[in-house]
Amino acid sequence: MTGQITTLTFFRYKTLFNKIWAFGMMQFAHSSLSRVEGQTFYKLLGSGKAGFNPMPDWTVYALLQVWENQESADRFFADSGLMVRYRKKSDEHWVLYMKNKMSRGRWAGKMPFSPHPATSEDIPYVAAITRATIKFKFLRKFWKSVPASQRPLNDNPGLLFTKGIGEVPFLQMATFSLWKDQPSLDAFAYRSREHIKVIGDTRKLGWYREELFSRFQPYRYEGSWKGADLRTLDINLPDQNQR
Repeated sequence: MTGQITTLTFFRYKTLFNKIWAFGMMQFAHSSLSRVEGQTFYKLLGSGKAGFNPMPDWTVYALLQVWENQESADRFFADSGLMVRYRKKSDEHWVLYMKNKMSRGRWAGKMPFSPHPATSEDIPYVAAITRATIKFKFLRKFWKSVPASQRPLNDNPGLLFTKGIGEVPFLQMATFSLWKDQPSLDAFAYRSREHIKVIGDTRKLGWYREELFSRFQPYRYEGSWKGADLRTLDINLPDQNQR
Protein backbone atom coordinates (compact mmCIF):
# COMPACT_ATOMS: atom_id res chain seq x y z
CA MET A 1 0.00 0.00 0.00
CA THR A 2 1.44 3.33 -1.03
CA GLY A 3 0.96 6.53 0.95
CA GLN A 4 1.69 7.55 4.53
CA ILE A 5 -0.25 5.83 7.30
CA THR A 6 -0.54 6.47 11.03
CA THR A 7 -0.89 3.92 13.83
CA LEU A 8 -2.05 4.60 17.36
CA THR A 9 -1.50 1.81 19.88
CA PHE A 10 -3.06 1.76 23.34
CA PHE A 11 -1.72 -0.46 26.13
CA ARG A 12 -3.45 -1.29 29.40
CA TYR A 13 -1.57 -2.45 32.52
CA LYS A 14 -3.04 -3.92 35.69
CA THR A 15 -0.23 -4.90 38.06
CA LEU A 16 1.90 -2.38 39.93
CA PHE A 17 5.08 -3.91 38.50
CA ASN A 18 3.90 -3.52 34.92
CA LYS A 19 2.64 0.02 35.54
CA ILE A 20 6.10 0.97 36.78
CA TRP A 21 7.64 -0.72 33.73
CA ALA A 22 5.35 1.21 31.38
CA PHE A 23 6.19 4.50 33.08
CA GLY A 24 9.89 3.78 32.73
CA MET A 25 9.50 2.98 29.04
CA MET A 26 8.34 6.56 28.47
CA GLN A 27 12.07 7.28 28.69
CA PHE A 28 13.80 4.01 27.85
CA ALA A 29 11.85 3.14 24.67
CA HIS A 30 13.25 6.14 22.80
CA SER A 31 16.53 4.41 22.00
CA SER A 32 14.71 1.68 20.06
CA LEU A 33 11.98 3.81 18.53
CA SER A 34 14.36 6.44 17.20
CA ARG A 35 15.97 3.83 14.93
CA VAL A 36 12.86 2.22 13.41
CA GLU A 37 13.11 1.94 9.62
CA GLY A 38 10.27 3.51 7.67
CA GLN A 39 8.98 5.49 10.66
CA THR A 40 8.92 9.27 10.13
CA PHE A 41 7.46 10.45 13.46
CA TYR A 42 6.54 8.96 16.82
CA LYS A 43 5.36 10.01 20.26
CA LEU A 44 5.25 8.07 23.51
CA LEU A 45 2.15 9.21 25.36
CA GLY A 46 0.66 8.91 28.79
CA SER A 47 -3.06 9.28 29.37
CA GLY A 48 -5.49 11.12 31.59
CA LYS A 49 -8.46 9.89 33.55
CA ALA A 50 -11.95 9.75 32.06
CA GLY A 51 -13.57 12.99 30.94
CA PHE A 52 -10.33 14.62 29.77
CA ASN A 53 -9.21 14.82 33.38
CA PRO A 54 -5.58 16.07 33.53
CA MET A 55 -4.73 13.71 36.39
CA PRO A 56 -2.67 10.77 35.03
CA ASP A 57 -4.23 7.39 34.33
CA TRP A 58 -1.34 5.11 35.28
CA THR A 59 -3.04 2.09 33.71
CA VAL A 60 -3.06 3.30 30.07
CA TYR A 61 -0.24 4.41 27.76
CA ALA A 62 -0.17 5.02 24.02
CA LEU A 63 2.27 5.01 21.12
CA LEU A 64 1.62 7.20 18.09
CA GLN A 65 3.64 6.38 14.94
CA VAL A 66 3.67 7.76 11.40
CA TRP A 67 4.91 5.48 8.63
CA GLU A 68 6.13 5.94 5.07
CA ASN A 69 3.79 3.13 4.00
CA GLN A 70 1.83 0.12 5.17
CA GLU A 71 4.75 -2.25 4.65
CA SER A 72 6.92 -0.36 7.13
CA ALA A 73 4.23 -0.59 9.79
CA ASP A 74 3.64 -4.29 9.11
CA ARG A 75 7.35 -5.02 9.45
CA PHE A 76 7.59 -3.22 12.79
CA PHE A 77 4.57 -4.87 14.38
CA ALA A 78 5.61 -8.31 13.12
CA ASP A 79 9.33 -8.21 13.92
CA SER A 80 10.00 -5.61 16.63
CA GLY A 81 11.44 -6.95 19.85
CA LEU A 82 10.20 -3.79 21.55
CA MET A 83 6.62 -4.63 20.59
CA VAL A 84 7.08 -8.17 21.89
CA ARG A 85 7.96 -6.70 25.29
CA TYR A 86 5.04 -4.25 25.23
CA ARG A 87 2.58 -7.02 24.39
CA LYS A 88 4.02 -9.29 27.09
CA LYS A 89 3.84 -6.65 29.82
CA SER A 90 0.42 -5.23 28.93
CA ASP A 91 -2.85 -6.93 29.78
CA GLU A 92 -4.53 -5.54 26.69
CA HIS A 93 -3.50 -3.67 23.57
CA TRP A 94 -5.25 -2.14 20.58
CA VAL A 95 -3.64 -0.93 17.34
CA LEU A 96 -5.66 1.32 15.05
CA TYR A 97 -4.40 1.93 11.50
CA MET A 98 -5.44 5.23 9.92
CA LYS A 99 -5.10 7.27 6.73
CA ASN A 100 -4.86 11.01 7.18
CA LYS A 101 -7.60 13.11 5.59
CA MET A 102 -6.62 16.61 6.72
CA SER A 103 -4.38 18.35 9.23
CA ARG A 104 -3.49 21.83 10.33
CA GLY A 105 -1.04 23.19 12.88
CA ARG A 106 2.24 21.83 14.22
CA TRP A 107 3.46 19.15 16.63
CA ALA A 108 6.93 19.80 18.07
CA GLY A 109 7.52 22.35 15.32
CA LYS A 110 6.54 20.15 12.39
CA MET A 111 3.51 18.77 10.57
CA PRO A 112 3.87 14.98 10.86
CA PHE A 113 0.78 14.01 8.86
CA SER A 114 0.12 14.20 5.12
CA PRO A 115 -3.17 13.30 3.37
CA HIS A 116 -3.40 9.77 2.02
CA PRO A 117 -4.20 9.54 -1.71
CA ALA A 118 -6.56 6.57 -1.37
CA THR A 119 -9.21 6.87 1.32
CA SER A 120 -12.37 4.82 0.85
CA GLU A 121 -15.96 6.01 0.61
CA ASP A 122 -17.04 2.63 2.01
CA ILE A 123 -15.67 3.43 5.49
CA PRO A 124 -17.77 6.09 7.26
CA TYR A 125 -15.78 6.19 10.50
CA VAL A 126 -13.57 9.16 11.29
CA ALA A 127 -10.91 9.64 13.96
CA ALA A 128 -9.63 12.95 15.26
CA ILE A 129 -6.42 13.88 17.07
CA THR A 130 -6.16 17.30 18.67
CA ARG A 131 -2.98 18.38 20.40
CA ALA A 132 -1.82 21.58 22.13
CA THR A 133 0.93 23.02 24.27
CA ILE A 134 -0.76 25.33 26.75
CA LYS A 135 0.86 28.58 27.81
CA PHE A 136 1.71 28.38 31.49
CA LYS A 137 -0.13 31.58 32.37
CA PHE A 138 -3.38 30.16 30.94
CA LEU A 139 -3.25 26.75 32.62
CA ARG A 140 -5.86 27.51 35.27
CA LYS A 141 -8.27 29.17 32.82
CA PHE A 142 -7.88 26.36 30.29
CA TRP A 143 -8.53 23.50 32.69
CA LYS A 144 -11.42 25.39 34.27
CA SER A 145 -13.10 25.46 30.83
CA VAL A 146 -12.60 21.76 30.07
CA PRO A 147 -15.59 20.21 31.94
CA ALA A 148 -18.10 22.39 30.09
CA SER A 149 -16.46 21.86 26.71
CA GLN A 150 -16.52 18.09 27.14
CA ARG A 151 -20.13 17.91 28.33
CA PRO A 152 -21.56 17.32 24.82
CA LEU A 153 -19.54 14.09 24.68
CA ASN A 154 -21.54 12.53 27.49
CA ASP A 155 -23.78 9.80 26.03
CA ASN A 156 -23.09 11.17 22.54
CA PRO A 157 -24.51 8.54 20.14
CA GLY A 158 -21.97 9.39 17.44
CA LEU A 159 -18.92 8.94 19.68
CA LEU A 160 -17.43 5.43 19.74
CA PHE A 161 -14.29 6.02 21.81
CA THR A 162 -12.28 8.88 23.29
CA LYS A 163 -9.19 9.17 25.47
CA GLY A 164 -7.08 12.04 26.69
CA ILE A 165 -3.39 11.49 25.91
CA GLY A 166 -0.30 13.64 26.21
CA GLU A 167 3.43 14.07 26.65
CA VAL A 168 3.57 16.30 29.73
CA PRO A 169 0.68 16.35 32.24
CA PHE A 170 -1.27 19.63 32.31
CA LEU A 171 1.00 21.34 29.72
CA GLN A 172 1.14 19.20 26.57
CA MET A 173 -2.19 17.53 26.08
CA ALA A 174 -4.00 15.77 23.26
CA THR A 175 -7.28 13.97 22.66
CA PHE A 176 -8.06 11.02 20.45
CA SER A 177 -11.67 10.42 19.47
CA LEU A 178 -13.34 7.91 17.17
CA TRP A 179 -16.69 8.72 15.58
CA LYS A 180 -19.36 6.85 13.63
CA ASP A 181 -19.18 9.35 10.79
CA GLN A 182 -18.14 12.86 9.78
CA PRO A 183 -21.50 14.53 10.60
CA SER A 184 -21.24 13.23 14.19
CA LEU A 185 -17.81 14.80 14.64
CA ASP A 186 -18.87 18.04 12.96
CA ALA A 187 -21.93 18.32 15.19
CA PHE A 188 -19.71 18.24 18.27
CA ALA A 189 -16.90 20.40 16.91
CA TYR A 190 -18.92 23.14 15.22
CA ARG A 191 -22.47 23.06 16.57
CA SER A 192 -22.23 22.42 20.31
CA ARG A 193 -22.38 25.70 22.26
CA GLU A 194 -19.82 24.60 24.81
CA HIS A 195 -17.19 23.62 22.27
CA ILE A 196 -17.80 26.71 20.15
CA LYS A 197 -17.16 28.88 23.22
CA VAL A 198 -13.81 27.17 23.84
CA ILE A 199 -12.82 27.71 20.20
CA GLY A 200 -13.71 31.39 20.57
CA ASP A 201 -11.72 31.73 23.79
CA THR A 202 -8.75 30.04 22.14
CA ARG A 203 -8.71 32.55 19.30
CA LYS A 204 -9.38 35.52 21.56
CA LEU A 205 -6.90 34.73 24.34
CA GLY A 206 -4.28 32.77 22.40
CA TRP A 207 -3.72 30.31 25.22
CA TYR A 208 -1.76 27.77 23.12
CA ARG A 209 1.92 28.00 22.22
CA GLU A 210 1.38 25.29 19.61
CA GLU A 211 -1.65 23.36 18.41
CA LEU A 212 -2.61 20.72 15.88
CA PHE A 213 -5.89 19.27 14.64
CA SER A 214 -6.02 16.25 12.35
CA ARG A 215 -8.68 13.91 10.97
CA PHE A 216 -8.18 10.32 9.82
CA GLN A 217 -10.01 7.44 8.23
CA PRO A 218 -9.50 4.27 10.32
CA TYR A 219 -9.27 1.24 8.05
CA ARG A 220 -7.81 -1.62 10.07
CA TYR A 221 -7.29 -2.70 13.67
CA GLU A 222 -5.64 -5.37 15.76
CA GLY A 223 -6.29 -6.42 19.32
CA SER A 224 -9.13 -5.38 21.59
CA TRP A 225 -9.96 -2.80 24.22
CA LYS A 226 -11.70 -3.28 27.54
CA GLY A 227 -11.99 -6.95 26.75
CA ALA A 228 -14.27 -6.46 23.77
CA ASP A 229 -13.71 -6.83 20.05
CA LEU A 230 -14.26 -3.51 18.29
CA ARG A 231 -17.15 -4.97 16.31
CA THR A 232 -19.20 -4.76 19.52
CA LEU A 233 -18.87 -0.98 19.06
CA ASP A 234 -20.43 -1.24 15.59
CA ILE A 235 -17.06 -0.82 13.90
CA ASN A 236 -16.86 -3.15 10.93
CA LEU A 237 -13.27 -2.62 9.88
CA PRO A 238 -11.14 -5.18 8.01
CA ASP A 239 -9.31 -7.45 10.43
CA GLN A 240 -5.57 -8.04 10.63
CA ASN A 241 -5.62 -10.57 7.78
CA GLN A 242 -6.93 -8.06 5.28
CA ARG A 243 -5.23 -5.12 3.58
